Amino acid sequence: MTNSVIFFGTSDFSRAVLQGLIADDDFEVIAVVSQPDRPVGRKKLLQPTKIKQLALEYRIPIFQPEKLSRSEEMDRLISMQADFLVTAAFGQFVPSKLLKSAKIASINVHASLLPKYRGAAPINWALINGDKETGVSIMYMVKEMDAGDIISVKKMPIEENDNAGSLFEKLAVVGRDLLLKTMPKMVSGDISPIQQDEEKITLAPKIDYKLTELDFYHQKAEKIVDLIRGLSPKPGASLQIADEKIKVFKAKIGPCQGEVGSIAIKSKHDLAITAADGRTVFLQEIQPIGKKIMDVSSFLNGTGQKLHVGNMANRI
Repeated sequence: MTNSVIFFGTSDFSRAVLQGLIADDDFEVIAVVSQPDRPVGRKKLLQPTKIKQLALEYRIPIFQPEKLSRSEEMDRLISMQADFLVTAAFGQFVPSKLLKSAKIASINVHASLLPKYRGAAPINWALINGDKETGVSIMYMVKEMDAGDIISVKKMPIEENDNAGSLFEKLAVVGRDLLLKTMPKMVSGDISPIQQDEEKITLAPKIDYKLTELDFYHQKAEKIVDLIRGLSPKPGASLQIADEKIKVFKAKIGPCQGEVGSIAIKSKHDLAITAADGRTVFLQEIQPIGKKIMDVSSFLNGTGQKLHVGNMANRI
C-alpha cells in the first residue's frame, strides 16, 4: 500500500530528501509546500526555490504561502488528508491544526543531534562551535520549535576539511536515507520514540551579520578557522586588512608568529594573520568586495599586492 505525503521544504537539504521520497515506490508525494519565490542578485529577479523546481519537474502540486496560518493553502492541504506530513528545512512554523491532519504522523528531518542545535542553522553552528560529530534526527512535529519526541537518529563525524556547504550535502543524504528507513517502521508501528532532554537543549539561530566579522584581536586561531568553515560558502566571514575589505572562505592554522591582529607573513603565495593566542591563520580562499572568490595567490598577485607585513586586520 502506498502512503501519501505532503512535503514541506525550501533549501538544497530539502531537495535531496524530497528526491528520495519521490523515488520510493512506497510513498506518493501529493503536494509540496515551499517558501515564496524571492528576488535574487543585483537585478532582483524572482528565483524559485530548489524545492519548487523539483516539484514542477515531477508535476506535483506546489503551494507557496507567505504564511501558512489561516491561509487558503492550509485549508486545501488539510482537506488532502495525507498519511504523512514531512518537513525538512522549511523555514516556517506549521500550524497545529495542519499537523494534526496527518493520518499517521507529522515528522521533521532535522540536521543535528537533538536536543542540541534546535533552530534554523544547526549545520553552521556545529562547525562554528568546533564539534567533531553531527548527524540527523527525525522527530514528531509539535507546536514548539524542534521539540518533538525523537523517532530515529543517525550520527556522522565532522571531518577536518568540512565546511557548511560540504556538511549540508552529506547530511542531506543521511537525512534522506534515515527518513526512508524510518517511515515504513512508523507505518507498521515498530518505533520507540524518545523524549528530548530539556536540560541539554542548545539553540542554533539564524546567522547574524555581526557573527560574520572576524576578530583576530580577541579570537584564538582555532575559533577563527571554525567560524570561517561554518560560514562557507555563504554568507562568508568578513575582514578588513588596511583598507581592503574581503570575505574569507577557507583558512588553516600555522605556528606562533607576529603581532596579534596584524599580517605576520606575506609572500607570493601566503598571507597569514596572527590571532589572539599568537598562532597564525593562513588565508586560503578570499573574495575581495565586488569580485569573485579566488585563491590567496591570485589575490596577492592582484589587489593584495599593496598589503604588507604589519598591516592590521580589523572587523568591517
